[in-house]
Amino acid sequence: MRGKDFTFTVTGTEDVTDHYRRLGFTDGGMLAATGVHPTMWVRMWFTDAGKPHQRAYTLVDPDTEAGTFTVEFALHDGPAADWARKAQPGDTVEATVQGTGFTAPDPLPQRMVVIGDTASLPAVNSLLDALPQTPATLWLETQHVSDDDLPLRHDPARHEVHRVPREDAGGRLVAEVRAALPALLEEHGGPAGAYVWIACDTATTRALGAYVRRELGVPGQRVDALGYWQPPKDPGPASAAA
Repeated sequence: MRGKDFTFTVTGTEDVTDHYRRLGFTDGGMLAATGVHPTMWVRMWFTDAGKPHQRAYTLVDPDTEAGTFTVEFALHDGPAADWARKAQPGDTVEATVQGTGFTAPDPLPQRMVVIGDTASLPAVNSLLDALPQTPATLWLETQHVSDDDLPLRHDPARHEVHRVPREDAGGRLVAEVRAALPALLEEHGGPAGAYVWIACDTATTRALGAYVRRELGVPGQRVDALGYWQPPKDPGPASAAA
């Protein structure tokens, strides 16, 4: 599958909120070998009942020269989150780089539309960092009161942020976006000039991706939509994944 495998070592831990944990890593030579791009993600491998279990995570603040980065974990029930809760400096985890990529919209839009949640927050921040001069409207789905304290790298002068509590398995987010997006696009150059980036649970991402392409007419090359997680029986973000 042409994946490249590396071993990461934990260098530090930080509990950002009661449901969100940040771990620092050394990269085992990965960044020098692969390079870095916005929203870059890796597959990390964990053990679940003796079997390998992989989840994808976005790199936060990768430093190629130092060979370091951090990863942010939205904590839930599951082997990846369980590992993150217990991780301490010196612990190691295997990882594979495969399939990650990003191409900036060309031409840049008058305004970006970014739709994500706590799982995709690291990628949202990476995207905002990569296009610092582009105004954006963001919808961010939240699940806990403490999610309002998560580190969203927005500039109030350029970024309009709507926080939407997760209800009806993502249905409230879909409804709010559908209600507001047509007028927003018309106000900022129409569908042809838009750039829409979506990263929520798989069902929500699929619904919104189809809506902006088929009903609003945003060209496919101006839409990036990637399902980040599958809801468990008790719905909630599975990871700060990519």
